[in-house]
Amino acid sequence: MTDHVENSEQEPFPKIDTSVPHSARIWNYWLGGKDNYEVDRVAGDAFREVFPGIETGARAARYFLARAVRHLAAEEGIRQFLDIGTGLPNVDNTHQIAQRVAPESRIVYVDNDPLVLAHARALLTSTAEGVTNYVDADLRDPDTIVREAGKTLDFDQPVALMLMGILGHIEDHDEARSIVRRLVDALPPGSYLVQYDSTDTSEDYVRAIQTYNDGGSIPYILRSPEQIARYFDGLELLEPGVASCSRWRPDAAALGLPAEVHQYGGVARKN
Repeated sequence: MTDHVENSEQEPFPKIDTSVPHSARIWNYWLGGKDNYEVDRVAGDAFREVFPGIETGARAARYFLARAVRHLAAEEGIRQFLDIGTGLPNVDNTHQIAQRVAPESRIVYVDNDPLVLAHARALLTSTAEGVTNYVDADLRDPDTIVREAGKTLDFDQPVALMLMGILGHIEDHDEARSIVRRLVDALPPGSYLVQYDSTDTSEDYVRAIQTYNDGGSIPYILRSPEQIARYFDGLELLEPGVASCSRWRPDAAALGLPAEVHQYGGVARKN
């Protein structure tokens, strides 16, 4: 049995543009998914030629999401998750990880990509005890996100706000920080921010991103780890702070710390 919250006003689905590569579909390709088109695979292969480490980074970022959600659900008692910039469904989405720990968890996904919207039914699955919902909204409109998410989530109780690889699409860093601040301000004490983005810590990565941006796709801006750390201003960072995603509380490994990747993130508490 599933518990859905559906919004009929979100239909009909917008037309999907398959003539221009899209970051969500390319990311899906790098993770081994099938929800992508030839234009995305061509762009993904060209990117990989310049920066071969991208698939390792994509997987590390995905595992970071899994570990962060598992920690918040199992160790911090979080039962509500607001995942903005959802992307395409893949293995172990936020609701699956959280509800595996706590079946009563409530999850709201937010995105405004037409292909993600077309896959909303794949995302809108839940345990009988919990709820999973989808909101069609833009990251640049925090007020709408909070209002619509509030139909599913109780903003008087702690919420985990998740911004996974999405803030790089906001070209101005001050604007990106303002969006984070407005979203965090809407959350009660005891809530958490989970965030990662790709960094400018590799010359090859910088060059690959520049080529991608020059191709006419929605731009993605690489930032320094120090800039990413500013998103957590005023919050209490959990150990180890802002770190390479592969090194944020990695699962036990016999050979020591995993290799660093150029995606950096962290988890922080609002007191």
